[in-house]
Amino acid sequence: MERPNAPSHKASPSVVRYGVVGGLGAIGSADVLLKTVRAAQYCKPPGGVDIAFEQRHFDDGPGIAAEAYDPLRRKFYVYNVLKDMQGKVENAMVPCFLSHTFLAEITPEISFNVVDIFDALLARIRRDYPEVRKIGVLTSSYVRASGIFEQRFGEPEATQDGSLATAGGLEVIYPDATLQRDALMQAIYGPSGIKSGHHGGECLQLLLEACDDLVSQGAEIIVPGLSEIPVLMESLQPLVPVPLLDSNLIYAEYALGVDRERENRNFKLGVLGGVGPAATVDFMRKVVSLTRAERDQDHLKMVVEQNPQIPDRTANLIGKGEDPSIPMLATCQRLEADGANAIAIPCNTAHAFVARIQPYIGIPIINMLTAVVDHIAAMQTPVTRVGLLATSGTVTSRVYHDIIEASGRETLVPDARCQTQVMEAIYGHHGVKAGHTTGECSEHLQAAISHLLARGADVIILGCTELPLIELDAALRERVALLDPAEILAQRCVALAQAEA
Repeated sequence: MERPNAPSHKASPSVVRYGVVGGLGAIGSADVLLKTVRAAQYCKPPGGVDIAFEQRHFDDGPGIAAEAYDPLRRKFYVYNVLKDMQGKVENAMVPCFLSHTFLAEITPEISFNVVDIFDALLARIRRDYPEVRKIGVLTSSYVRASGIFEQRFGEPEATQDGSLATAGGLEVIYPDATLQRDALMQAIYGPSGIKSGHHGGECLQLLLEACDDLVSQGAEIIVPGLSEIPVLMESLQPLVPVPLLDSNLIYAEYALGVDRERENRNFKLGVLGGVGPAATVDFMRKVVSLTRAERDQDHLKMVVEQNPQIPDRTANLIGKGEDPSIPMLATCQRLEADGANAIAIPCNTAHAFVARIQPYIGIPIINMLTAVVDHIAAMQTPVTRVGLLATSGTVTSRVYHDIIEASGRETLVPDARCQTQVMEAIYGHHGVKAGHTTGECSEHLQAAISHLLARGADVIILGCTELPLIELDAALRERVALLDPAEILAQRCVALAQAEA
């Protein structure tokens, strides 16, 4: 599946757009923004960098300095700001260590890359301090209690030859509990602290006391885990006998050089539904049943727009019905905006319109018809004649004919009388779209299958996604392979998700 070139209304791909989530500490966020702007001058992509800074009023109150701080409001703030950036940036920065303790809950719901501050720090430690084994950390009491530094720095990381990487497996050291409370937290959150606008004097002395304690414990480098501390780098570093990392600058430089593709993101399938409604539900059930899973979290993420108001595809193809192209495109664009990696359309006839809309979206539409023909080619018994039972719109459009015949096979369709029966089985008062799966619709479909068998069909495509919902005699099913395009599409979607993983 090749992605088409982006249409002219999209932003130039050579300009990389960044968003910085502010408001989580105004001073620290502003420092990250300033250092990002400066860093962009010497490590920007060829087309340039756009940087958007989003800061809204957000006040956590004094409780943020406590180990028992509740980050719920902050979590919703970060999620809402990132969600509003969707479609406007390719990369976002969250310059707040506390927010990175819960960021993994948010990033699966965001369709662009959120740069990980711990990845940035580990990359710098690997590069500049490969022999270091003990790092001192200056962070909030809540972040300290969360254990995230131990989780991200303490786990050994294997290299390609099986040995341990130089970063990972690090010992994390914090200030003495009393200094944590009375020195470090006061230096940031106290009345003479950085958050109150003080950049020297008492707050500098308190930070120095915390640093000295880390050095006495054997810290070889010190990592600020609060975005406010690097604001005092020029004053603090000359007083500390070990390297003090500028975590804000490291974060900015890493973000500007980070891979633009989304990394380690869960695959999300977009489903253009409602064409028809029952077929959409059936398709989702098939995706679930075909996924190997031992728990809920092993299943595919799906975002579905069930839009039965999309005009009837057959009515447009065989008559003067309204064109469904724009409603289909709008639905696909909403699925893309919601973070889908690819789109499935569980409707055979709708594929007659896919070529029109694919150039205007940046993610692929998985072609159900191509998947069906690929499935036929992989069958053990050679197939030369393919029977097709579908809406008159699908038959008239020849979307199946063209793909089947390009594969060197013949397409067989019912004669006019039998095609009328197929349409009755789908659209009739007692048809499947009216909610029926037995009786008259079953009789019509069985007659059409027998008709194609008599003409020499080796396999038969049930080329309307509602047709497989109709009950058939077991003896008839044994006579010929009846292909369910929705099931084949579901198989293709599951395989794509596994390949992405």
